[in-house]
Order: sequence, then structure tokens, then C-alpha cells
Amino acid sequence: MALTLERSLDLGHDTQAAAGARDATLRFLEDSALAGSPVPRTTGDIALLVVSELVTNAVRHTSGPCSLRLSRSATSVDIDVTDTSPEPPVIRPPHVDGSGGWGWILVNHLVEDVTVRPADGGGKTVHARIAESD
Repeated sequence: MALTLERSLDLGHDTQAAAGARDATLRFLEDSALAGSPVPRTTGDIALLVVSELVTNAVRHTSGPCSLRLSRSATSVDIDVTDTSPEPPVIRPPHVDGSGGWGWILVNHLVEDVTVRPADGGGKTVHARIAESD
């Protein structure tokens, strides 16, 4: 039987959302290891960064709460962040002064696949698939 693990979390719309999402992701990665299928360190590091970027963007660029769904197959980690805005993320020119523009570029560079689809009830879901790497 193929390994499949899942975790979902409703997040608020405040400065603690990304921290809560990172904590949930760490627990998810630990649960995968306890289930006998540890996620390679590089894959786990990428998952933490992608979760942080997607949730931060959801809080920064929308007016409502967001949710996180993590799933694990034998070959990948999948991340879904759903928020209240129907507008897809856009690549912006990055600012070297630290004021933004790097997150969506990083996400697109680090993941195997990223898609944006309408969410049930409005808003959107950003889906990112991270292929396992050593």
C-alpha cells in the first residue's frame, strides 16, 4: 500500500499565521518520519520555506483567513494554501531593500509544480508540489 499522510489547518489572518503554519509543517514532517517514511532534509527545508512564503502572501495580500493542507506521497510533499482572494499571485520585481518581491519567484524556482485554482466558496488555492530530493 502506498504511503499517504495528510494534515489540514485553518489559520487566522494575523502575524502568527505563518509561524503556526511552519510549526504544523514541522510536526507533519516528524509524523512522516515516525510513519517510517522520513522526508529528505532538503525537501523538508523547501517545504518549510514554501509554506512560509505562501501563508505570508495570503495574509499580506488578502483580507481574510487562510488554510493550509499538507499531504505526502512516496515521492513528494504537496502544499495547498487557500485564501479569500480570487486574484492569482504575480511575479513582481524584487526589491533589494527587503520590502518584498522575492517570495513568488522563490516558490516557482523551488517546487516541481505550482498551480492556482479557484477555491470552493470563493478565493483561490495555491498548490505546490515538492519532489523529493536528497
